[in-house]
Amino acid sequence: MALRMHLDRTKTFRTPSPRERALSPALLARIFHQPAMIYFQTVAELLSVRECARRLNVASSAVSRQITQLEDALGMALFQREGRRLQLTPAGEILFRHVRRVASPLEAAVSELDMLRGLKTGSVRIATVESVGMSFLPPLLTAFSQQHPTLHLSVEVTSSADVVARLIGETVDVGFGFVTTPPREIEMAVRRDMRVGVLMRRDHPLAERKSLSLADCFTHPVAIGTRDLSIRRAIQPILDASPSVPPPLLEVGSIRMLVELAEAGHHVSIMTPIGAHNEISRGSLLFRSLDEPGLSTNRFGLMVRAGADLHFAPAVFYEHAKEHFRGLELPGAVLT
Repeated sequence: MALRMHLDRTKTFRTPSPRERALSPALLARIFHQPAMIYFQTVAELLSVRECARRLNVASSAVSRQITQLEDALGMALFQREGRRLQLTPAGEILFRHVRRVASPLEAAVSELDMLRGLKTGSVRIATVESVGMSFLPPLLTAFSQQHPTLHLSVEVTSSADVVARLIGETVDVGFGFVTTPPREIEMAVRRDMRVGVLMRRDHPLAERKSLSLADCFTHPVAIGTRDLSIRRAIQPILDASPSVPPPLLEVGSIRMLVELAEAGHHVSIMTPIGAHNEISRGSLLFRSLDEPGLSTNRFGLMVRAGADLHFAPAVFYEHAKEHFRGLELPGAVLT
């Protein structure tokens, strides 16, 4: 009642800044059991009031009103707008981190209760690099969905660094990506050290060579990833140290484009075979590992947050992915 009177009373005055009307600790305790926290968590996950309203099947105005009341009660702004998207403020990041931890046991309880009722519902949040998303992840997802048709899957395609960051930040459950040295917060359940090599058409002049160096490749047009891709970071020391290798003339920020360029035939693409798994299997493209002293392998793996107590759905997907991963046959890969 005190909270309602407080909010009603503020309607008759000018709209003050949130800090001017922050509630007492006793009233704040009530706030954390209000629908506003559900709205806040959803907006923080989606960074969109409209998407939150769509997911929760409520009006956007209701979501905005609840968020405003929550900010007023806390005395701090939780979101700021950057362009067309929302971003969490430092206060919002702190609240979001704790809300997730509070909600996690409840979500686990719901999953277990659904299991008891035989419903087996739940969701799995997945982050993956582009090369996996266009190779073996689609058949993995298809097989999993056929076995577990009631489980919801959400997949985000991003960089390897962001996959790790999202796992550490607990915004995804399972990740696929390249990590040279996993941080202590990350556990790699299954990993493969991928040899860096050359992707080309079978009729390319280099296709007959059994051993290739970077210098050999650069006697022909070469496509290479930009510096934000993990594959580029793996070979950059060789590029910097080799006087016989000229600066790359074609740099692209997409694994899909590297594959398309190799298929076009004019260029060879420097990459691992993961992004071209389907083309290599069909025989339309050929992969040759680079024979380059000092060239490190690019470590790829299935990752989760270390010590994570996965709920029913993520745990089932995790085990499914491990079995699928172990059965993959990829050129240039070493199972470790």
